[in-house]
Amino acid sequence: MFGAGEQLFRAVDDVSLDIEEGETLGLVGESGSGKSTLGRLILRLIEPSAGRIYFAGQEITAVPQGRLRPLRRHMQIIFQDPFGSLDPRMLVGDLLAEPMLIHREPPGKAGRMGRAAELLRAVGLDESARWRYPHEFSGGQRQRIVIARALALRPRFIVADEPVSALDVCVGAQIINLLARLQREFKLTYLFISHSMPVVRYLATRIAVMQQGRIVEIGPVGEITRAPQHPYTRTLLAATPQIEFA
Repeated sequence: MFGAGEQLFRAVDDVSLDIEEGETLGLVGESGSGKSTLGRLILRLIEPSAGRIYFAGQEITAVPQGRLRPLRRHMQIIFQDPFGSLDPRMLVGDLLAEPMLIHREPPGKAGRMGRAAELLRAVGLDESARWRYPHEFSGGQRQRIVIARALALRPRFIVADEPVSALDVCVGAQIINLLARLQREFKLTYLFISHSMPVVRYLATRIAVMQQGRIVEIGPVGEITRAPQHPYTRTLLAATPQIEFA
């Protein structure tokens, strides 16, 4: 809930959902529906005004910010804008090593640079990218760097917040395929946020449909896409074309 004085606005209202280990829950809805706010609430990047958040069986709602650091390494986020997600003054190798340095894992500069090289290879970039700056890369390549940084601490759970909406369709499809492969290789759990039903349908295990801060429908991908129950879900399905990701 956000507001000033007597005017209040509920960005996320009465939402209850579970995300199972190893699955991708797709969160879909139009812009302004509260999807990104919910993703940030789950990670405690925004403080909730009410409710409870659990991670791996532990309630983290009231954990003081100073004690969240051990949990942060297990929960990461991929932001929408690859251009604004990377410090233009830092070399890519330093950008990838920064979270490792903060969490002291792995120890030593050689270990951090070695892992940075491994991460770049994992996202389809040459390890020589460590010695270049973000502005030297295309939008799709920058998003690969952002994904590599999100993987730096070997997280278990990633919120992917509209990770392809700033990219063209072809490049976006490559990033979606990359995320699917990385999920298998790194045994990741995703909350995948998007306004595009075809993108969510391709990547997700289940779909949650959000409208005006509320979850109006949730269920397995096949159930939601073939027999949607809520009128808003049917509207989303009718409004978006098919996209090929193969």
